[in-house]
Amino acid sequence: MESTNFSTWLDNMKLSHPLVIAGPCSAETEEQVMEVAHELKNTDATIFRAGIWKPRTRPGTFEGKGAKALPWLQRVKKETGLLTAVEIANAQHAKIALEFDVDILWLGARTTVNPFAVQEIAEAIQGTDKIVLVKNPINPDLELWIGAIERLYKMNVKNLGAIHRGFSSFRKSKYRNIPSWQIPIDLKNRFPTLPIINDPSHICGNRKGIFDVSQTALDLKFNGLMIETHCNPDEAWSDAKQQIKPDRLVEIMEVLKVRKDRFVQEESISKLNAFRKEINAKDDQLLETLSERMQIVENIGKAKKENNVAVLQNTRWQEILAKMVDKGEEQGLSKIFIEKIFKAIHQESIAHQEKIING
Repeated sequence: MESTNFSTWLDNMKLSHPLVIAGPCSAETEEQVMEVAHELKNTDATIFRAGIWKPRTRPGTFEGKGAKALPWLQRVKKETGLLTAVEIANAQHAKIALEFDVDILWLGARTTVNPFAVQEIAEAIQGTDKIVLVKNPINPDLELWIGAIERLYKMNVKNLGAIHRGFSSFRKSKYRNIPSWQIPIDLKNRFPTLPIINDPSHICGNRKGIFDVSQTALDLKFNGLMIETHCNPDEAWSDAKQQIKPDRLVEIMEVLKVRKDRFVQEESISKLNAFRKEINAKDDQLLETLSERMQIVENIGKAKKENNVAVLQNTRWQEILAKMVDKGEEQGLSKIFIEKIFKAIHQESIAHQEKIING
């Protein structure tokens, strides 16, 4: 994928801060929309977002005002100068949004997960010069995310970017949607010029974590933030807990730090290189240790084959995992990190033993 027009657009904006997309989760009334927009006019926000069509998990809940709210966004742009953005879930939404000259369209996580819906949208907006952003799918599937972006690109939609809003998980977490930062990092590595916006509101699911997630995103060189903002968030018709007030948005943007791209002093560069050499040596040791461990695993596989013993010994595995989690936490390593590492090692061990037993 070539450099996107959205990337060029961001460069031309010459913002002194990350791009900020802000506004309510849902457009509830015209008065509410205009109140929030006028509050955001004098903040770092460049783009006003509002949910017009709201895909809800359960029926009978507020699912948005629909096309009725699009003239409200036109009024926002006219009175405040803010650009406007809405989520589209199907081709019909896309066509109507274009008719009302919405500046930015985004595909939500529930849409990205469906290649047929993405293809229909791509065909409906073929060749548009509007900015189109693609949220990651609900499940942690990088290829599905990339596939949605590629479908749009192949329909000559070149003003493209991505939104990272975290991933669903059955595991209990402090997040509504687990960030799984490595996935957007991998996306950035695959497509270095593709702008990525972080959505801390949907990652956190509560307003108190928004600053920390936003700072992490900026530390990872994300291009901007999409933060749900409401003048009276506790009374919001949807996702009340994760919305902040406009004055809180101002506070967050004042405190957030944008890190430098690189070290500039020779002394700092020298220190960094020394640390990197240490990391490289440790990585080599890790690989050697893992290789030696797998050799032992293969010996265990041979013993199991000789005695017709099942590969998976679940009680033993649970004991190992619990012990490693405890030891890891004693050394300052998080439970989630240790579980991921040892589950991956366990899966590789099973694969080695399966190969021997069934070989």
